[in-house]
Amino acid sequence: MHPTQRREGLLQWLREAGAPQTGTQLAERFGVSRQVIVQDMAVLRAAGWEILATAQGYMIPGRRPRGEAIALTCRHTDRDAMREELFIMVDAGACVVDVIVEHPYYGEIRGELMIDSRRKAEFFLSKLEESDAAPLAAVTAGVHTHTLWVEGEAMAQAIAGALRLRGILVEE
Repeated sequence: MHPTQRREGLLQWLREAGAPQTGTQLAERFGVSRQVIVQDMAVLRAAGWEILATAQGYMIPGRRPRGEAIALTCRHTDRDAMREELFIMVDAGACVVDVIVEHPYYGEIRGELMIDSRRKAEFFLSKLEESDAAPLAAVTAGVHTHTLWVEGEAMAQAIAGALRLRGILVEE
């Protein structure tokens, strides 16, 4: 299959999938290596397509959940606190869109998460553990910002309050 046809097929498949697709799944579907899929995604992004690479796989964002986007800055240095932080957010009903750190040389570094349940949080944490990768916040002594989709000020305040009680929220 010609690369242009494969990329068109990838876009179509991601639009219709309804769930994130891993590089391995896409490679098997299109009969290429995972590295070819990574390269295809880079080409598609460079062409202007919004493709998210989440811990669950690649996806084209659909309709975003109802509500508003807020940003909360947090600090923790261990994985138990990371689990607790994510659970506080999703248990309150939020979707954790991303994690952002401000690197002193590279500037803003963002990781797409799209975590809206404990199951997805556990999946993310297990993949992080399996890969033996450091979280982005390791670059900034644990300080990071999350974008959340919340349904109203009450939800935002409840999340901030719970994070504050556990010493995770960074107050401005």
